[in-house]
Amino acid sequence: MKHRYLPMTEQDQREMLEQIGVDSVNDLFEDIPEQVRFKGDYNIKEAKSETELVKELTKMAAKNADLKSHTSFLGAGVYDHYMPIIVDHVLSRSEFYTAYTPYQPEISQGELQAIFEFQTMICELTGMDVANSSMYDGGTALAEAAMLSAGQTRRKKVLVSSTVHPESRDVLRSYAKGQYIEVVEIPHTDGVTDVEELKKLMSDEIAAVIVQYPNFFGRVEELKAIEEVAHEEKAMFVVSSNPLALGALTPPGKLGADIVIGDAQPFGIPSAFGGPHCGYFAVNKKLMRKVPGRLVGQTVDEDGIRGFVLTLQAREQHIRRDKATSNICSNQALNALAASVAMTALGKQGVKEMAIQNIQKAHYAKEALKAKGFLVAFEGPSFNEFVIKVNRPVKEINQKLLQKDMIGGYDLGLMDDSLTQHMLVAVTELRSKDEIDAFAAELGDCHE
Repeated sequence: MKHRYLPMTEQDQREMLEQIGVDSVNDLFEDIPEQVRFKGDYNIKEAKSETELVKELTKMAAKNADLKSHTSFLGAGVYDHYMPIIVDHVLSRSEFYTAYTPYQPEISQGELQAIFEFQTMICELTGMDVANSSMYDGGTALAEAAMLSAGQTRRKKVLVSSTVHPESRDVLRSYAKGQYIEVVEIPHTDGVTDVEELKKLMSDEIAAVIVQYPNFFGRVEELKAIEEVAHEEKAMFVVSSNPLALGALTPPGKLGADIVIGDAQPFGIPSAFGGPHCGYFAVNKKLMRKVPGRLVGQTVDEDGIRGFVLTLQAREQHIRRDKATSNICSNQALNALAASVAMTALGKQGVKEMAIQNIQKAHYAKEALKAKGFLVAFEGPSFNEFVIKVNRPVKEINQKLLQKDMIGGYDLGLMDDSLTQHMLVAVTELRSKDEIDAFAAELGDCHE
């Protein structure tokens, strides 16, 4: 039997108690008054052997509706994408999954090079000059971008589009509260940022304008029009982007973005239970000393041999926290490695092909659902998600889809009462024509 942990024997316990000078485990709690101690039996099952426990948990896990047993049309920030098998193989190497902070470059070259490659590929995708070695996730990256903008412009108000992921907007508000920064939402029209309303909200008090591309509804925003409005008042232009979509869409960096952030989950990171993820953070050259988190640079040693080191990170991030530009001094190196391996395995052409398949298959699904009588709520250019209006609660429809081994779309009524009975449908490159047709047929039956 292969043990998943090392159990503590009675002899181990005796030796530890002797070492700390007590006779029993109960002696460790003698400072707790007798009258407040729990005297009964806990309402939990009796302990089982490891073999019995593994069997029980395996049966419980088999009841889950996961991406192996069910066909998923659920996105809303976490997507079911192709993961090259080499990703898990590389991540399973102990020198990567046990690595933490590569402060000593002489023993961390593999980790540092992997991070450097991640930064390079993110810059190529986003069209930006510098990228850091990852953030916790897309939401915290967005909030950090707003904080950087406020510090850079010395202004205390940010505008965020209502088409940005609602959870990211919540994270932004949490960060902003502690920094006394006001967050104002820009309304949307037909699922995209209302540029005319943005113009009304703009002033010389605005630190940043934040949009998502493609946005939460799957729509592709007119970045150039928004950029012009933001920069007219010298505000920072921050774009949150799905990095896979940038394989087909014009990079935000080429459309005037100052900061491009997002979540690398589409590249080699499984859905799991909604995390952990890997945020990315890319900027133009003038902001590179303000970037939160770590940066890896390429250099040469005394013999002229190429090497990699941590660079441009202020010591304040670690030891003078009151003067730090961010409270982030860590990263998601293992997930960044997964993204790097996935992007490398796919290559430039593979990423482009994957992005195009997302566009084409989502368009096919949209037309198939229209043919079944569904109304597409926000018509216009989109990536791999779109919104349909249904004639009954989305929760009820999703329960019926589960019975057919399908995971339905996201219930938009959970975030906005005005979008009750609206479903956000995600269609990635993994969905086959037969799966899409079956989904449309089942939804059609629910619609009647």
